[in-house]
Amino acid sequence: MSLTHGVGEFFALDIGTHALRLVQLSGSARTGWTLQRFAYVPVDKATVQDSSDAGKRKLGEVVMKAVQQAGIRTRNVAVGMPAGKTYTTIIEVPNQDAKGVEKIIKYELDQYIPMAVEDAKVDFAVLGPSPNDPTKAEVLLSSVAVAFAEEKMEMLESFGLNVVAQEPDQIAMARALAPPGATDGRMIIDYGETATDLVVTYGGVPRLVRTIPGGLSVLVKTTANYLSVKEDQARQFILKFGLAQDKLDGQVFKALDSTLENFASELSKSVRFFQTKYPQIKVGGIILSGFAGTIPFMSEYIEAKTSVSTSQGNPWQLVRVTADQQQALSQVASEFAVAIGLAERMNNK
Repeated sequence: MSLTHGVGEFFALDIGTHALRLVQLSGSARTGWTLQRFAYVPVDKATVQDSSDAGKRKLGEVVMKAVQQAGIRTRNVAVGMPAGKTYTTIIEVPNQDAKGVEKIIKYELDQYIPMAVEDAKVDFAVLGPSPNDPTKAEVLLSSVAVAFAEEKMEMLESFGLNVVAQEPDQIAMARALAPPGATDGRMIIDYGETATDLVVTYGGVPRLVRTIPGGLSVLVKTTANYLSVKEDQARQFILKFGLAQDKLDGQVFKALDSTLENFASELSKSVRFFQTKYPQIKVGGIILSGFAGTIPFMSEYIEAKTSVSTSQGNPWQLVRVTADQQQALSQVASEFAVAIGLAERMNNK
């Protein structure tokens, strides 16, 4: 796993529950990014979750068709690692040089990760001095099971791709969505199909990383049961009418209010936890992405429940796109946060 290193020319691959997203950018964080190639390919959930040899082969074939569809020529790929398969946290260690920090983590690693050290693949990045204690440094630490990381790598490399980086989805999406130049803390949320990734950033780096169980699929099932309709229809209602109380007699809102109130409560808990750890830093806003950025009136609901200014995020905020590209992406643009974040990794070339 490589959290921060440059990797030369590459494309980004986000394997989601229901779709593959590929992005290749040119440029840099300093000069700005330009979208070169992209693809969005729906994929069956069963295909993504099938760990058999046949299943991995089928998924690999879908990936390669997407690469061909996008017109991508490089075989170097940076791939996202789902939050459910990774463990990411921020720790504090005494201020040391890079070798000193590495030594501390090496000898104390079993205290920081929830798996046997010999079974884990671990990487870290020093974030800088702790805002609370200048004698300590904050370190972003991420781990993944060796078996899972190698399985993903072998599957992609069997089709001729070269995996140059594997990065947790939360870190990638925060890179794409964090507002440039923000001087306060910002909570960034990517509301997915089965779970929600949450990162609070300050000073341009993550300071709190967590995953909240439950995503759009939970809302769909809840609405389907409440309205006695099929799940496909419930999904359409949610994405079309959202939490509008003047549509369908407010039935979707009524169906989801309790579930979303619990979700908003988790966001408020995260805000309080962050501000307990960093009492001098205010969380100045919540940024929504994924399905939370497309469900009508979701931002208004969360702002009312958390008392924190909430807005829809734009993962394309630093990327130049043509009018034709924008039109092609119009229905799915908000789903690209992880792919864009991966593509915006520091580039050596």
